[in-house]
Amino acid sequence: MPIPDSFLQRLQGVVGPKRFSTGISNLTLHSKDESFHAPHLPDAVAWPKSTGEVSQLVRICNEGKIPVTPWGAGTSLEGNPIPVKGGLVIDLQQMNKILEIREDDLQVDVQAGVVFKDLNKKLKQYGLFFPPDPGASATIGGMVANNASGIRAIKYGATKDLIQQLTVVLADGEIIRPGTLSFKTSSGLDLCRLFAGSEGILGIITEITLRLTGIPPEFLSAVVSFATAKEASSTISQIIRSGLSPAALEFIGKDAVRLINKYTEEFNFPEAPLVFVEFHGTNREGMAADLELVREICEENGASRFEAGIGRQARAKLWDARYNLHDFILREYPGLEPMAIDTAVPISKLPKIVAFAEELCKERGIIGYIFGHAGSGNIHMPMMGNPNDKATWAVLEEINHKLVAFAISLGGTATGEHGVGIGKMQYMELEHGNSLKVMKKIKKLLDPRGILNPGKMF
Repeated sequence: MPIPDSFLQRLQGVVGPKRFSTGISNLTLHSKDESFHAPHLPDAVAWPKSTGEVSQLVRICNEGKIPVTPWGAGTSLEGNPIPVKGGLVIDLQQMNKILEIREDDLQVDVQAGVVFKDLNKKLKQYGLFFPPDPGASATIGGMVANNASGIRAIKYGATKDLIQQLTVVLADGEIIRPGTLSFKTSSGLDLCRLFAGSEGILGIITEITLRLTGIPPEFLSAVVSFATAKEASSTISQIIRSGLSPAALEFIGKDAVRLINKYTEEFNFPEAPLVFVEFHGTNREGMAADLELVREICEENGASRFEAGIGRQARAKLWDARYNLHDFILREYPGLEPMAIDTAVPISKLPKIVAFAEELCKERGIIGYIFGHAGSGNIHMPMMGNPNDKATWAVLEEINHKLVAFAISLGGTATGEHGVGIGKMQYMELEHGNSLKVMKKIKKLLDPRGILNPGKMF
């Protein structure tokens, strides 16, 4: 049901005509993220600049039972910000101020629309950084709402692990500020972790206080090639069990390696499964000893090539190539859409999930580009197809379903970092069982009229 004109006028009155739109171009831009899920047009888009304006917008929408969908940068891969029920999209990108940097406390206060890459550029002059790195140009608010993690989660944790305090607008417009600036607390329920990963269904996050980390002065990296994905994935679990603490431990399957070679001039890796390991620290000699132990583990598992001591420039280019894998895959299949698989399993089960994924693709004649943050058991496997080609798309859906179900059977999860959104709703009961009933009760308590990002997660 479209937003009544009387409510449109009231909503526009909050932010003014220049920051409010019902024009088709703006509606279209906010109808779809980077996933394959079908677009849905909202009725209107608002660009607030303060928590107070968000509160007013949400209060009006709650009164009129108008759906509200928060929007960050639109880089989600599971349809998380698609306004499936129409209504109002609240685009937070103009709430992009870094409010305060407290370097002595290793903390920063930001508005939700700050892009994490911009934040880290600013923090660099203080010798600090915010470790989670999803690769895309995501906003901090989107990262919190999705509990983004990325390549360095194995050492520094996911976004939820680095939240000190939040400012959240609830469904009735009330503003709350859960959390504390203290490094530790045992006071009350941990509401910050409740809102982290909630994808906007419980409240709209407008400001965040983050815990930061000092930029490590030294790093050591190595690239290791293996004959098979089984050897590579088995090696990763052994490295973790050895007691080493790498900052990053990435797996890249042979088809993904081929694309890196094709679309970058700097690299010509053997077209074989590859592991990239990196250590951060202050003592180069100590890290070199750790890397030597990694070499021994890799060679015991049949590594065909071990290249250590990568320079700063080559390291940066390799990370760029890893970050750009998603774009390389899209360039390889112009006009097609990606079905992105994002499962995570216990580290010991990593060889099983990788082997199962390879076998599924082989059986059905599909190329699945396997890669991921293997040090935390998180595997991605984009597959390309045309959603209008029903037969081929059904095969991709079958592979997706079998792989996700297998991951859950191993004690894993349907989504390691992309979130539930639209695509993973069907697995929530399988993964959570009776706990899902509690989640729904919390949703009902905080959003009794069901206006916040409806049609997601449940």
